[in-house]
Amino acid sequence: MATNLKGRSFLTLMDYTPGEIRYLIDLAKKLKADRAAGKYGDSLRGRNILLLFDKTSSRTRSSFEVGATQEGGAVTFLDRSSSQFGKKESLEDSAKVFGRIYDAIEYRGYKQSVVEALAEHSGVPVYNGLTDVDHPTQILADIMTIEERTDKPLSDVKVVFCGDTRNNMTYAWMYGCAKMGMKFVAYGPKELAPDPAVTERASAVAAETGAVIEFSQDAASLAGADVIYSDIWASMGEEDQIPERVRLLTPYKVTMELLAQTGNPDVLFLHCLPAFHDFETELAKQQMELDYDIREVTDEVFRSKHSVVFDEAENRMHTIKALMVATIGRQ
Repeated sequence: MATNLKGRSFLTLMDYTPGEIRYLIDLAKKLKADRAAGKYGDSLRGRNILLLFDKTSSRTRSSFEVGATQEGGAVTFLDRSSSQFGKKESLEDSAKVFGRIYDAIEYRGYKQSVVEALAEHSGVPVYNGLTDVDHPTQILADIMTIEERTDKPLSDVKVVFCGDTRNNMTYAWMYGCAKMGMKFVAYGPKELAPDPAVTERASAVAAETGAVIEFSQDAASLAGADVIYSDIWASMGEEDQIPERVRLLTPYKVTMELLAQTGNPDVLFLHCLPAFHDFETELAKQQMELDYDIREVTDEVFRSKHSVVFDEAENRMHTIKALMVATIGRQ
């Protein structure tokens, strides 16, 4: 039976079946192979996508812009400084206007309720480019990268997220692993444990798919991991919390010693980026002057054979392109 995602929004992986997620990943692999062969389609010809950003981005914006262009589409970028969104105009009114003009809307910002309201009032597909509690497009790219780098079926893959386990990446991974029947361990301090409501929601799906969703403070949970995942310790707007985060999260920093505890010589390191792994960024330099080492991963790991972070970053574009083609494409 063919999978038809036309007109669908993509707000969270919890709205999609395992078969629909599989379809998107397989389509992304096909589009990636086509690009490598120099073949581009025109399924988005005549389609216009609005990129609405409350949070800055490198990979998300680039992926939507390039992905749409390669399939013949066009994009418009707006942030709060260049639109009336959330200022002189209500969210509902803006959504209705955007829906009359654009074929789809991507939103990247803070509250999940905003992306949900856009979907409710615009009448066109809305894509979640990141909120405080979810990051579904990132998980599509991550799963694609894992499949490219391991021969294991997803049902045999174990992912361990190290660090702040009550952030949007942890939650998105819980949903992705639950849907795809994978094993997921959130490994971090109890002070930053996942929201029980999120864990319960993911666990309910896991009971149907055979997935395992766990939270642990025990380093023994690293054993047998196929993927070690990390994220920065302070998200946008949380910079004032860095000293406390350093205190809590330093034991969960991804080092070569931590990778060795997996017992897997082929363990993969993934990261949604940007990553603090050296001291070349301005924020890293500022924090080092205050004697804070905010690196969630060492430079040794980041540049090692285990790291597939740049494959992962590229796959953001292929999976996002697949999402647009599947939901608003002509074919």
